[in-house]
Amino acid sequence: MSKRIINKVAVIGSGIMGSGIACHFANIGVEVLLLDIVPRELTDAEKAKGLTLEDKVVRNRLVNTSLQTALKSKPSPIYHQNFASRITTGNLEDDIAKVADVDWIIEVVVERLDIKKKVFETLDKHRKPGTLITSNTSGIPIKFMSEGRSDDFQAHFCGTHFFNPARYLKLFEIIPGPKTSQDVLDFLNGYGEQYLGKTSVVAKDTPAFIGNRIGIFGIQSLFHQVKDLGLTIEEVDKLTGPVIGRPKSATFRTVDVVGLDTLVHVANGIYDNCPNDEAHELFKLPDFISTMMENKWLGSKTGQGFYKKVKDDNGKSEILSLDLDTLEYRSKKSAKFATLELTKTVDKVIDRFPILVDGKDKAGDFYRKNFAAMFAYVSNRIPEITDELYKIDDAMKAGFGWEHGPFQIWDAIGVEKGLEIMKAEGLEPASWVNDMLASGSKSFYTVKDGASYFYDIPSKTQTKIPGQDAFIILDNIRKSKEVFKNTGVVIEDLGDGILNCEFQSKMNTIGGDVLAGLNKAVDLAEKDFQGLVIGNQAANFSVGANIGMIFMMAVEQEYDELNMAIKYFQDTMMRMRYSAIPTVAAPHGMTLGGGCELSLHADKVVAAAETYIGLVEFGVGVIPGGGGSKEMALRASDLFHKGDVKLNVLQEYFLTIGMAKVSTSAYEAFDLGILQKGKDVVVVNKDRQIATAKAYAKLMAEQGYTQPIKRKDVKVLGKQALGMFLVGTDSMEASNYISEHDQKIANKLAYVMAGGDLSEPTAVSEQYLLDLEREAFLSLCTERKTLERIQHMLKTGKPLRN
Repeated sequence: MSKRIINKVAVIGSGIMGSGIACHFANIGVEVLLLDIVPRELTDAEKAKGLTLEDKVVRNRLVNTSLQTALKSKPSPIYHQNFASRITTGNLEDDIAKVADVDWIIEVVVERLDIKKKVFETLDKHRKPGTLITSNTSGIPIKFMSEGRSDDFQAHFCGTHFFNPARYLKLFEIIPGPKTSQDVLDFLNGYGEQYLGKTSVVAKDTPAFIGNRIGIFGIQSLFHQVKDLGLTIEEVDKLTGPVIGRPKSATFRTVDVVGLDTLVHVANGIYDNCPNDEAHELFKLPDFISTMMENKWLGSKTGQGFYKKVKDDNGKSEILSLDLDTLEYRSKKSAKFATLELTKTVDKVIDRFPILVDGKDKAGDFYRKNFAAMFAYVSNRIPEITDELYKIDDAMKAGFGWEHGPFQIWDAIGVEKGLEIMKAEGLEPASWVNDMLASGSKSFYTVKDGASYFYDIPSKTQTKIPGQDAFIILDNIRKSKEVFKNTGVVIEDLGDGILNCEFQSKMNTIGGDVLAGLNKAVDLAEKDFQGLVIGNQAANFSVGANIGMIFMMAVEQEYDELNMAIKYFQDTMMRMRYSAIPTVAAPHGMTLGGGCELSLHADKVVAAAETYIGLVEFGVGVIPGGGGSKEMALRASDLFHKGDVKLNVLQEYFLTIGMAKVSTSAYEAFDLGILQKGKDVVVVNKDRQIATAKAYAKLMAEQGYTQPIKRKDVKVLGKQALGMFLVGTDSMEASNYISEHDQKIANKLAYVMAGGDLSEPTAVSEQYLLDLEREAFLSLCTERKTLERIQHMLKTGKPLRN
């Protein structure tokens, strides 16, 4: 395959999807040309300014408005607002010739074949030979789009279906046209995974491809089941949310967010174009959906869908639910099922499925019907939509946010048990499933030598899933490569002299067992290995210290024990930095409080782009006590020599803690001083993170890593800084901007970061600052209001402000 480099892309169409795709290419450092049509009419504002249809500001109005709307939306489509400068806007008349300078053209215009074909006809005249050209269609057959185009166009043309929002959903479907070259497909498959951070799935050119074909079936199946089983929409959302590894928005809330019209459009497309689908009638819309469409109850975009937000007479917001029998809105009802209660102590989602399908209540009936229908449907889609079963699972996990795909769930229940529940529902699997069992394969997946294998239908053998070599999958190596284990961590041998310490506590909180595990990992690495990675592949890296333990000690007034626990935490963080081997932290997702402190003390951070990191201890009424307050004072001190006003530098770091700032991406963490430019790195594909962290740890060891010398040169400003902070917090409290208790916390932090009330700027040791930090933390734990905040956080998961 000849080498291909993507330096510049053109995105044609700037709607929600087009702008989102443009932003994601900007996220990874690619220059983007974003084009849209020229307006045909002036707005009233343009008329008032005396503008004409020939003015550039008018001609680019649609594209600029769309992009600005996208950049202001939350969650943001862009890792850092500065990255928007990588996007240049224009229109399809004045700027179309510029596509000759790009390496890849992505069409994202309205879903109408006639319009798409006109756009491609124009692009074919201007693109240079060899330029990739793809369509982001969600369902129009690829074969129709390239008809009549040049041979070079057809060889370099295919579908590339991003899911919305492009930054957050990982599925990247690649759909070949009749004449797409294999080189193009191979390139896009690799580029999607390595550069865009996606799960690339090559699909067949069938209606709705893989993700939407299966996903819309699942939703339509629920639409038809909900009334038969007498379930409310709240009950369905309870049953189809986090308990089975799906997003919190579950089913009906997700439809509200996406838009009922979008779902109906895809469902109608499948119904019209898949007459031989054995579940064809299921894609017909139930009456209540037709009524909702007529009433324009489309979800968030129209202010009401399955849910509706209203305000009562006192101005208090309430979310109402749609009663599917009366089609009237009513107050939300709580949903409880005995079967779900049985899974509360089962942390791993994959282990819950056998319990759920054995349920003796309405929930058990629901899961048996639901999974039976899904298992039968996905087995019958092979080889229609794909030849390989793992691609269906990949598509559902990456496109719909499922933790486990249908075949993985079937494996968890047991293949034969799955056949039983299908038979009870009068459903039949595809014949290849029985052939698989007859051939001796008892599951769709197996793990061998740390790699995942899938059942390959034509050869009737377990075959290695391609593309794994760039990944380290901890689930696959945990048992065979385990070096040490306690209730808080598993330490695995990653090979090449590098260990990994993986948290196993609830929400990956850091308590005594995790700290003991971290120390053990350093001991083992210093004795027999070359380096240490601290990483996991859970939903979040760590939500911080175990505040329940802190609360119990504080309530029992066990201050000596609490002091020892905090010192143990601090000492462990310092070991991350001052050990004889390189330590590399691999944060991702929520990395809060103690999780952030651990990252601050590692020799290097290899962060996933989607890392939401910050010191959030103020929310529970304390300051960072595991070295975070000390570290921010140290980092401010290291910038004093750069000529900035020292007090301003220190104040920035103070505010990062005092305002509990959390980055919305790893790139924003550089602005907060949590990640350091030139030292820490960001990876876009989270699946590659552990392997990348291992590579850096190995490189640092090979370059001759030497244990650092503990710092005694941290410059603190003493009374000069303390006075400034105290005046500031006093005025904020007087203005009712912060509470009296908030002021007390801020003053304690000020004392630590100023280095106490020293009479002049002084060089101090890290240990001096750690002792101040620990003393301040302990004193705040004696405050009644702090205990109230911790108790509130433990009950609700949300900080209490007072």
